[in-house]
Amino acid sequence: MSRIALTAAAQPRAWGVWLLPLLAWFVGLGSPPLFDVDEGAFSEATRELLASGDWLSTWLLGVPRYDKPILIYWLQALAVAALGLHEWALRLPSALAAVGWGWAVWAFARQRWGAATAERALWIVATALGPWIIARAATADALLNLWLTLACLDLWRFFEHGQRQPLWRVYLWVGLGLLTKGPVAALIPAAAGTLHGLLARDARRWRQAAFDPLGWLILLAVAAPWYLAMLLTHGQAFVEGFILRHNVQRFTGTLEGHGGHALYYLVALPLLLLPWSAALPAVLARLRADLRQPLARYLWLWAGFVLLFFSLSGTKLPHYVLYGATPLMLLLAQHLPALRAPWLLLAVAPMALWPWLPTLLVALGARSADPYYAAQLALAQTLAPAHYGPLTWGALGLACAVALARHWPAWRRLQALAALQALLLGAVVAPWFGDVLQGAVRHAGTLVRQAQVSAVLWRFDAPSFAVYAQAITPRREPEPGEWALTRLDRRPDVPHTVLYQRGGVVLLRRDR
Repeated sequence: MSRIALTAAAQPRAWGVWLLPLLAWFVGLGSPPLFDVDEGAFSEATRELLASGDWLSTWLLGVPRYDKPILIYWLQALAVAALGLHEWALRLPSALAAVGWGWAVWAFARQRWGAATAERALWIVATALGPWIIARAATADALLNLWLTLACLDLWRFFEHGQRQPLWRVYLWVGLGLLTKGPVAALIPAAAGTLHGLLARDARRWRQAAFDPLGWLILLAVAAPWYLAMLLTHGQAFVEGFILRHNVQRFTGTLEGHGGHALYYLVALPLLLLPWSAALPAVLARLRADLRQPLARYLWLWAGFVLLFFSLSGTKLPHYVLYGATPLMLLLAQHLPALRAPWLLLAVAPMALWPWLPTLLVALGARSADPYYAAQLALAQTLAPAHYGPLTWGALGLACAVALARHWPAWRRLQALAALQALLLGAVVAPWFGDVLQGAVRHAGTLVRQAQVSAVLWRFDAPSFAVYAQAITPRREPEPGEWALTRLDRRPDVPHTVLYQRGGVVLLRRDR
């Protein structure tokens, strides 16, 4: 066969490798409403940035917001300015960051283990549950994972060959990470590199990596101007809000009630890697052999540091452990052909959940001690669209057929199951689930915008309401005649008129 014919024959396969991961990231991206609190807070801060023209500082509901650095807000603002204020534009930077994340993993794996392993790595990044969620969220996490992945993979390229160009890129990615989420962007590559240097007994290469003069100039040129400007503009308030509260206190204490057991992430990590966690036994079986190989050992050190560090942290959120998921996904891609068919049950089991989820949410609501969530979840079956049942049951049947298709290798069946789950979640489950939890907030905000009245948030932390109202909605008690969004269980004793109510969400007007 000629070279041209070979290229043509390979082309459809190349398209197939990339097409379904892209669909996983983008199908239904803008369908669910913004989820509070995180998506609502990031999105409203971006809206206020555009409304005020202040591209240096971030504000939320008219109050300075020091939670995260500026880069994600800049990217969201550019997307909104170009495409309009809606969920798709606000989530687009995260989806594009995920594309870059997947491409970086694919390129790294292809250079070292070949096209087949690279394909598997790309699919794992695109369809594993945790990465899939943050890739479709208007928050900073997908962007941070892109910079962490690029930094740690380029750091290995430097350790591997000693070339300066990958090292200088490491400093660039860390600088961009510092502009995205702060010190954690430097901590993880530094820890992975230091642990590798210690175990490899290569102090010379470690010193070259840690103290490169041009690298430090690049990092400072990227990150220092914004931090210096914030210090000059906000002074001690920025130090206390960003450095002390959202970095130091987040590790030493429990912020906003997000605590957990020391084994929290040992449970969370396999769930976040579903359905690919079915292959974790194959990876763990190779652990001892991997630790004798320099690259595999480096990947385990990266993943292990993240797992240990955040397990010791006082504040625990599921997505923190994803900062160390990329090396595990690369190891999964390597060892996936050793997957045994019985482990596919772990991949099919979540598919069995989706048809029953409306019923389960109603049952959970009936048992909930929180009146607000009880009222929200009680609507789960009512809000399920007519196609929800047929599509989720059909997907379950197809998943069972795929799992039993013995003429396919087990890992190919897992790949098909992952694609099926990602597409089902994006097109069917996430839009419905978003409507259950947040649809009423979106509708209430739209009513305020259409009525062109002022409104406030009263005993209710739902910043997405301000995005849909397209106006700052302060957190305070309403004045007579003013509209307010509140919870069913927090309605005031003062005279008021209910203007809209669905589930636990109440939009009212204070009468006097």
